[in-house]
Amino acid sequence: MTQDQPVEGQTESLTFQTEVQQLLNILANSLYTEREIFLRELLSNASDALHRIQFEMLTNRDVLDPEAELGITLDFDEEAKTLTITDTGIGMTREELIENLGTIAHSGALSFLKRLEEGQRPTDIIGQFGVGFYSVFMVADEVRVTSRSYLPDNQAWTWTSQGTSTYTLTPADKTERGTTIEIQLNEGATEFASAWRLEQIIRKHSNYISFPIHLKDKVINQQTALWRQSASEVSDEDYDDFYRQLTLDPEKPLLHIHMSTDAPVNLRTVLYVPSHLDQSPMRLRTDHGLKLYSRKILIQEYNKDLLPEYLRFVEGVVDSEDVPLNISRETVQSNRVLNHIQKALTKRLLKALRELSDEQPEEYRKFWEAFGAFIKEGIATSPFNHDDLLPLLHFPSSKSGDALITLSEYTARMQEDQEPIYYILGDSIDSVTLSPHLDYFKAHDLEVLYLVDPLDGFMIQGLREFEGKQLKNVDEADLELPEEESPAETSEEGLTEEAFNSLTRRFKQVLGERVTEVRESKLLQGSPCRLVSAESGPEKELQRVRRLLEQDFKLPAKILEINRAHPLIQNLARMLGESPDAILIDTAIEQLFANLLLIEGLYPNPADMVPRIQKLLEAATQTKDA
Repeated sequence: MTQDQPVEGQTESLTFQTEVQQLLNILANSLYTEREIFLRELLSNASDALHRIQFEMLTNRDVLDPEAELGITLDFDEEAKTLTITDTGIGMTREELIENLGTIAHSGALSFLKRLEEGQRPTDIIGQFGVGFYSVFMVADEVRVTSRSYLPDNQAWTWTSQGTSTYTLTPADKTERGTTIEIQLNEGATEFASAWRLEQIIRKHSNYISFPIHLKDKVINQQTALWRQSASEVSDEDYDDFYRQLTLDPEKPLLHIHMSTDAPVNLRTVLYVPSHLDQSPMRLRTDHGLKLYSRKILIQEYNKDLLPEYLRFVEGVVDSEDVPLNISRETVQSNRVLNHIQKALTKRLLKALRELSDEQPEEYRKFWEAFGAFIKEGIATSPFNHDDLLPLLHFPSSKSGDALITLSEYTARMQEDQEPIYYILGDSIDSVTLSPHLDYFKAHDLEVLYLVDPLDGFMIQGLREFEGKQLKNVDEADLELPEEESPAETSEEGLTEEAFNSLTRRFKQVLGERVTEVRESKLLQGSPCRLVSAESGPEKELQRVRRLLEQDFKLPAKILEINRAHPLIQNLARMLGESPDAILIDTAIEQLFANLLLIEGLYPNPADMVPRIQKLLEAATQTKDA
């Protein structure tokens, strides 16, 4: 194509290379997922032009229209199906029109096209091939770009294209500085000749462009981005208003984080922790993720890579000029920049939650009740953040009453010779409080953490120690506790070894493969028996999780420990000696086993116990009558 200056009034027809036509088809028809993106791209280009003239006039006032307002104007004609976008930016000369709008005709277009055909998604090329501008052909039959440079004596020119193999350049009569884009909308794009639709797109994608966007004599965009202001300039009311605008949640957020850094990555962000998990029914968001901006232009509505999955309850916006965008600026390329951003945001968020826990415990209690499960998920799935997550854990315990305690609080009041941190898994505080596993610990004033959340069996996989102290489940068969201090050691009177062994054999006979062993307990005091796991480690802890998730879950066999000093056990042994064939003995053994499963939250169908309990009641009343 020739770029020699034409005769005044002459229209030039310039021809794109063959491969560029194919490239235009890809850009216009398959690269973008949403057609409305074209308006974001054109407004971004206009904003860039305005920034350039603003910078030029800092040192040079010899420009065309130096007093003109810096802004963007949209107009449309519903009947003619046209949309017009005008800016008062730096404008373009004839050569710059060819350079900026014809760049895709450069020799690099062929290699770029080849990479696209091979399925590659090249990065860092926005503007290099005029990609953003050419998105307009998703909605246009024809596009006319009339531009006049800021240089006072320069001629205005009109660039015209139908997105085919050629475009034209014609001298224009435009007297004002800047660029006007006239779009003849195609039949499927008439929605964009609508004030309501244009305003909707602007507020979604371009609300924070620094210059006013006029539509029907009204400024549409907000311009000032709260996250790009200094935190000292923003009031709590401003933060709350922005949160409501962002989420449509009528309640105030629990806390906000305003963060601004330039190293190791450029980052401007405002993040919110909601005050509750259940969002407003007016909530418009359909997915989780942060809003990602680049230079105040919305790139992604729901970006899930800026925070780890377990922090998906966090709301907010992230703006970074360093984020590597793909060619359509609709998605982000994964690289070290994203990793830096995620690490920075995660660390700052967890620090803010730690401060909330330390300084405002009542407020943190609200957070924990709403989002504690997410922190537990992080413990199980994100070992890299353990040090920051562990202080956020709060649990009920055998000594905490209605309060919750941290692991640090637990270790601070451990007994002098206590080595492990003890915990018990169960379905509720009420059930674990009755657990026979706690007999020894109650007798010796040892505190036990109550892990009664369905997620706790999963979480404990990632929580094996804290500050060098191992966590131990009180139902472990090999739990090392001082046997000489056990009250059970002095409880053998009244029950001979032969009678006790006969009873353990009868327990094993009745329960069969449901237990691997029946043996004497060295720890029980106030309870007749308990079930301990035959195995330890992750597999044991996950049994509770599997019971919740698997319909055909089968409880693994456990070890049954019997307290030979308990009156109920002694009565059963006596009955067995007097009447070995008594069915009531077997019924009582079944019920004792069911009781243990029920307390641990492992009994499959409690209603099954009703006939057995009724039989025991009948026997008890008959005995009384006799």
